[in-house]
Amino acid sequence: MTTPNQLLGGLTPADFLRDYWQQQPLLIRQALPDIDNPLSADELAGLALEEDIESRIILEHGTRPWELRRGPFVETDFQQLPARDWTLLIQAVDQFIPEVRDLLQAFRFLPSWRLDDIMISYAAPGGSVGPHYDNYDVFLLQVQGHRRWKIGQHCTSESPLLPHDDLRILRDFEQQEEHLLAPGDMLYLPPGVAHHGIAEDDCITWSIGFRAPSYQDILLHFTDYLAQQLRDDQRYSDPGIIPSEQPAAIDDASLERLQQILLEQVQDKEALATWFGRFMTEPRYPEMLNADDYADGDLLAAINAGYGLERNPTARLAYRLNAAEIKLFASGEHCLLPVSLLRLVQLVCNEDYLSAEALQPWLDDDEGKHLLLQLLSKGDLLLEEDDD
Repeated sequence: MTTPNQLLGGLTPADFLRDYWQQQPLLIRQALPDIDNPLSADELAGLALEEDIESRIILEHGTRPWELRRGPFVETDFQQLPARDWTLLIQAVDQFIPEVRDLLQAFRFLPSWRLDDIMISYAAPGGSVGPHYDNYDVFLLQVQGHRRWKIGQHCTSESPLLPHDDLRILRDFEQQEEHLLAPGDMLYLPPGVAHHGIAEDDCITWSIGFRAPSYQDILLHFTDYLAQQLRDDQRYSDPGIIPSEQPAAIDDASLERLQQILLEQVQDKEALATWFGRFMTEPRYPEMLNADDYADGDLLAAINAGYGLERNPTARLAYRLNAAEIKLFASGEHCLLPVSLLRLVQLVCNEDYLSAEALQPWLDDDEGKHLLLQLLSKGDLLLEEDDD
């Protein structure tokens, strides 16, 4: 297994986080020198035919500059593409291909609840998605062929864009660096850094992206959550007011009372933690979580027969520990657990596969067994299947 130090070109995770994370780009030559490409261009095109997979094709010279086409596609769509200057992008491939998902283990020096997905792009020679910037951290891993990356200025929402309904392509790109990436090379880019990747030949690039909710999303979702917890009889009040000479005026004292109401609500740290854990574990594809009823006997029989449990690829898991309890967050929901289950919670949250041997001790713990049954019944965990 690749270690974080190998992945980061000899840097320790602490060095990388201190000097580069969300600060400046980093080129890492041969971050994964033995990278084995599990998906050919034809296999990626095959994924783009599936209805439940997000896919796009971007043509630099289509019916309009930077034409965007959305999947699912049919085979003739690919047969009609030009010989160059187009890119196919497949979102969240890690949720469908285990060999791709395995790469995420190398990034466990970062909070797992920050990981978003692995997008894979295939580009014909000259293929590109245009000069742009992202609002999140991304690692760009070259898996096949060669891509030339041009790195530009730092951008904000004020940076001018080309007129386009679907793509955020920069109108002005100020190149500052240029790197040609070969298979195994990786480029880290912090949020807001302009970049423009151009395929030198048939190339495949994996983009490991991270979740970065906007302040707008945080405020909207958190206040919605808080509102659901409040009683209808909790109302604005103003005891002790004095007679007003201007009844239509909103005075400072009224605003201070209102501000105090808001501050009392948002300063509840555990309410914030509960909302945040639920929010950050919401799955991209909730329809892939198939709920089913399992009894104690089903779980016991499977584990005693040597079968383990597997994380549903679409499930997101995290936890928060305090002195009194554990809050386990699973795919947008949460439950309260005793601290005695910490090792089991860490096992469930950190591992994609839970072996029968690792689970066996918890079968004699009623609370531990109940937790496993809950996650199994919700679809966050799946029973291991026979290889044949």
